[in-house]
Amino acid sequence: MPSLERLRSGPHEVVAVVSQPDRPRGRGRRPSPSPVAARALAVGLPLLRPEKVGDAACVGTLRAHAPDLGVVVAFGQFLPRAVRELPRRGFLVNAHASLLPRHRGAAPIARAILAGDAETGISVMRVEREMDAGPVALVRRLAIGPEETTGELEERLGSLAADALAEAIDEIAAGRAVWTEQDAAAATLAPKLSRDEARLDFSASAEALARRVRALAPKPGAVAVLAGEPLRLLGARAEPGPVPDRPGTVRFSDGALRIATAAGWLVPTRLQRAGGRVLEIGEFLRGHPIPEGGHFERAPDPAQ
Repeated sequence: MPSLERLRSGPHEVVAVVSQPDRPRGRGRRPSPSPVAARALAVGLPLLRPEKVGDAACVGTLRAHAPDLGVVVAFGQFLPRAVRELPRRGFLVNAHASLLPRHRGAAPIARAILAGDAETGISVMRVEREMDAGPVALVRRLAIGPEETTGELEERLGSLAADALAEAIDEIAAGRAVWTEQDAAAATLAPKLSRDEARLDFSASAEALARRVRALAPKPGAVAVLAGEPLRLLGARAEPGPVPDRPGTVRFSDGALRIATAAGWLVPTRLQRAGGRVLEIGEFLRGHPIPEGGHFERAPDPAQ
């Protein structure tokens, strides 16, 4: 959304918008447009919502709009050659949310947090058949906050992507863009997080668990089981110190809930019961007290 708004306000005309088809959203699960599609409809931009962007009808409609350049942001479909080379300049550009070639793939923001990276950023690259492997024209860097979640970082990167795209498109239009090939040997992959990765294992260190909680927030959320009830942990920090208890044991100190791990203490800051609201830890404990000495367990394997 920030990228569409920034491009609309710039000197280059947006001739059409391509988005995913309407999908079930919200509590009622009623089909509704994506945020980008909804904005395009609201401002009267031509909008395509194909199941497959490479279908002949979609390609024909795109060709009729005669674009000079295509811009891709988190589109989520494979882009065939007929689409990649359709613009007059012969290529599309993508604002990828990582410092390429690190974290190529569908979940670069979460993977950067999970890996403990100190920084991430936006790489504006040319779209090629191999995922996120095209040459890069512009990179903008951003420090990752010590307690920042994927949702919070995604919002900041969205604004950075809008600025980076606008700058890169100006350079391309003026013929000044310099494309740098990626070092394939340095590439790492960032696949979508699996349901199994959401299960917290308290035999890991507090630092690793805190990163996992932040990487999985707000969706799908890290999960642990307390007294038979699954709870989503959506915010947490790690605290060093000796841990005399077995991993998963609950202790209170200075009014804070701490969970024993293999190394240090995990301190949850936001919790959610199934079907309930996300609550700050203090509010959660007032309504749902957790006993001293209680024990968090790893959630059951979702495949079973």
